Amino acid sequence: MNQKELLELTDQELLLEAKNSKRTKVYDAVIFGVLIGIAIYSSIKNGFGLLTFLPLVYIPIAAKNKTKNTALESLLKERNLK
Repeated sequence: MNQKELLELTDQELLLEAKNSKRTKVYDAVIFGVLIGIAIYSSIKNGFGLLTFLPLVYIPIAAKNKTKNTALESLLKERNLK
């Protein structure tokens, strides 16, 4: 959902989206932590390999989610909902 679509949401829909974004932050942290753990384990057991660089694949996804959350937070502040 881009900034234009966020602007079209009602206050209730925006608050619901904010609630879902909190969950997304937790999911991103857990997934990234698991991927880091897999990379460390793989590096220790097998040396450097494909799984060592697995967390790098998830970084663009997490960055996109963070950008969306930042836009959502700024819109919430504009509308004095948070």
